[in-house]
Amino acid sequence: MITTSGVSLRFGGRILFENVNIKFAPGNCYGLIGANGSGKSTFLKILSGEIEPNKGEISIDPGERMAVLKQNHFEFDEYEVLNTVIMGHKRLCEVMDEKEVLYAKPDFSEEDGLRIAELEAEFAEMNGWEAESEAATLLNGLGITEEYHHRRMKDLDGNQKVRVLLAQALFGNPHILLLDEPTNHLDIASITWLENFLYNFENTVIVVSHDRHFLNKVCTHIADIDFGKIQLYVGNYDFWYESSQLALKQMRDANEKTEAKKKELQEFIQRFSANASKSKQATSRKKLLEKLTLEDIKPSSRKYPFVDFKPDREAGNDLLMVNGISKEIEGEKILHNISFIANKGDKIAFVGPNGLAKTTLFKILAGELEADSGDFKWGVTTSQAYFPKDNSEFFDGVHLNLVEWLRQYSNDQTETFLRGWLGRMLFSGEEALKDADVLSGGEKVRCMLAKMMLSGANVLLLDEPTNHLDLESITALNNGLINYKGTILFVSHDHQFVQTVANRIIEITPNGLIDRQMSYDEYLESKDI
Repeated sequence: MITTSGVSLRFGGRILFENVNIKFAPGNCYGLIGANGSGKSTFLKILSGEIEPNKGEISIDPGERMAVLKQNHFEFDEYEVLNTVIMGHKRLCEVMDEKEVLYAKPDFSEEDGLRIAELEAEFAEMNGWEAESEAATLLNGLGITEEYHHRRMKDLDGNQKVRVLLAQALFGNPHILLLDEPTNHLDIASITWLENFLYNFENTVIVVSHDRHFLNKVCTHIADIDFGKIQLYVGNYDFWYESSQLALKQMRDANEKTEAKKKELQEFIQRFSANASKSKQATSRKKLLEKLTLEDIKPSSRKYPFVDFKPDREAGNDLLMVNGISKEIEGEKILHNISFIANKGDKIAFVGPNGLAKTTLFKILAGELEADSGDFKWGVTTSQAYFPKDNSEFFDGVHLNLVEWLRQYSNDQTETFLRGWLGRMLFSGEEALKDADVLSGGEKVRCMLAKMMLSGANVLLLDEPTNHLDLESITALNNGLINYKGTILFVSHDHQFVQTVANRIIEITPNGLIDRQMSYDEYLESKDI
């Protein structure tokens, strides 16, 4: 168990945390959420001891071991991959090193023999004889196959290093596990493996993630950072989000009778409880949900952008025909003979391991790149809005405030009109006068979405639109695309985003396209793919 008592932290005049008292219990997985800049990663560093709070203390039950997902990808460059994983258990490594020194002594004494006996007992108690096989199992589960296990870390690429460091954190059954964005750079198979691992993990997990599907799968509780406080809620991310929205609605409906409110809450909890799977975590969560009262759920102060794409005109039935598109970049074949027809109302998710192939296809369809061979044709009634994966050309070196920046893409040039659109994207008051070339990644994405909404397009091309966004903005964009009446072609690694938006999946493989009219989960479960 890990507990905070009166923890406070200030950076200059800014209060990040104020008198935080919270208890993280064994058997639970806590999703730590909060707006960008609220201090999620900082709080994990306070828990791990990397940052000292100005006030308060962190208490860990005696004898409990904490493991942290390391962020320095070069820290272990000189070590073998397998040894790097085992180094996640510091005490086990100390015992192994001391044993090695003692066994190597030429003048082995009786005292050394007694010490060796103590070390061997401790080694066995820590499951040391299975250390290498456990480390190998973790690596294999995360996609690092045996051919890499005895290579040095410096010989691995960035994505592989992330996976090894994640295996290091998971190694040795730690009592407390701190994970900051563990699904970054993982493919769908590795994420699924990690979800199952944490599902069955019996100790304490505290995780920061922008992956809502992951949070929904593994979390028993949500720890919400708001106004320098951290409030605990039972349930996963979706339950937290919908319950906070329900509380906000009930707060606004001040005249609604208490009995009606209680009934609404009961129906809401029953719906979520019924969706719980048979896993141990979900079953215990269901029992906790059923004990909730009206007072246990609170409206969130979190602000969500308002994302609402409205086509100026309806597209006809002839939408898009792609015929035999091929493209090489620097001598490498990226696209080969790509052909498909997009129909009115399609919401197509393009998936597959090669991100460059998807981005190249979208650039060609948006008219930013020419194919080496093949062609495509948009229907005469279509209008397209394109969200590029790299939006730097729209902002770098552009010395305009946001009102002036958005004016470039609007028929209505009045400041009141433009400020209204910026306000939807959470740029109100002085925020609307920020310079376009100093925005954060998430702010740039919100500006691009405002630009696209103004276009009134009936076809949206979106290449990784959730990159750089916080959970609130991802949720708002997700809902906006679910409600959009036009056609969407998009790329995303966000499982829930793809599952809830797409009605058709096209996978780009080295051998051609796999094209299925189905949801993402159905696609992943399909036996013939």
